Amino acid sequence: MPNPVRTAIVGTGNRAQLFTEGLAKRDGYEVVAFCDPNSVRMAFHNRMLLAAGRHTAHQWPPARFEEMLKVERIGLLVVTSVDATHNQYIQAALRAGVRVISEKPMTTDAVKAQRILDVVEETGGSLSVAYNYRFNPVHRRVRELLAEGAIGDIHSVHFEWLLDVSHGADYFRRWHRDKANSGGLMVHKASHHFDLVNWWLGAEPRIVYGQGQLAFYGPGQRHGYARDYSRVNGSAEAVDDPFALHLAGNTTLRELYLEAEAEDGYYRDRNVFAPGVSIEDDMALLVSYDSGATMTYHLTAYSPAEGYRVMFNGSAGRLELNVEESTYTVPHHRVESAKGWVHGDVAAPAAGRTSITLRPLWKPPVDHTVDHDHAGHGGADARVLAALLDDDPTDGADIADARQAALALVTGLAANRSFETGLPVRTADVLKL
Repeated sequence: MPNPVRTAIVGTGNRAQLFTEGLAKRDGYEVVAFCDPNSVRMAFHNRMLLAAGRHTAHQWPPARFEEMLKVERIGLLVVTSVDATHNQYIQAALRAGVRVISEKPMTTDAVKAQRILDVVEETGGSLSVAYNYRFNPVHRRVRELLAEGAIGDIHSVHFEWLLDVSHGADYFRRWHRDKANSGGLMVHKASHHFDLVNWWLGAEPRIVYGQGQLAFYGPGQRHGYARDYSRVNGSAEAVDDPFALHLAGNTTLRELYLEAEAEDGYYRDRNVFAPGVSIEDDMALLVSYDSGATMTYHLTAYSPAEGYRVMFNGSAGRLELNVEESTYTVPHHRVESAKGWVHGDVAAPAAGRTSITLRPLWKPPVDHTVDHDHAGHGGADARVLAALLDDDPTDGADIADARQAALALVTGLAANRSFETGLPVRTADVLKL
């Protein structure tokens, strides 16, 4: 049997648990190094390795990242750090001849994205980006129907994504609230959706016009939900606040974040209405594609319910996807997931229905609904790991390479530019693809 691939994970927060756990289950890989500014979080992941019957990994600070690649003889790097730092690790690893898997988004701005693309071309290295939504069976069925010509030529897409006041609020508690870290929800969250549309249509975005605002979260809002505290832990004002995240009440969140605060001062439980929010929570786009199709897109991050609706109009009919991740937000619900506050890890307590409906011209509607497990992002997390680590083709889904990841990213980057200028933006003026 060949020696296992020596693997390092950079960034040991919540999402990294998926990879630590997945790699520990596979004999073909050995996690030999963690890299993170916080030793408490790295120790948490080492306990995960021990629980899986594996040896602990060496702990490295980011300042010694390139040294780590050499000393540990890394063959695979998994990047799950803060989004704005992805590029530095991806580029250094590719130049060192290391295969790279990165969480989405690939990076957060056009300059960094272009540098990654240039390094991939320069080195011929392998970079995969974990756009797991492609691996949800519901999304694969939509792609099959469109590819089969079920609605003929596709002329328009109408896409609405709702984040509820539990999941949506979470982006305004943590480092994502600063656009310098995350690129905003158009990059961090919506790149998932833009990747799906590119994949579904087999098309590339060309022009983006958008309007975005901070309508609900942050300071100074008129709705009256805000309470006067900076972070939840230790605040009497937060005890019964429905927008509060109580770290001490969840073992994983306590060990990953509350017990790690003394080392780096990072607070995971900020007040969603406190100052420091520089991202939008209500965003509308109009996007045109090289296929001739257009898309209207809206993301709302303060909805009473969670889910999404996508409608495709074509020359032979209409296809409708409706997914109700949660029909309403349960107040003061304490998450019991082993992975902490990760939406999709477990099904919401008020999860609803999923439907795929084909409406052909001059014929009755046809139900094409497939089974949808609301946990594990519709089963996509397990499937994307199989594709990334086991070369499993997973029935028609495929892994996003650097160019596809950049195409998912460019719509959000163009949207952010349009928010600033008030003008339509050509994607060719953002990235050279």
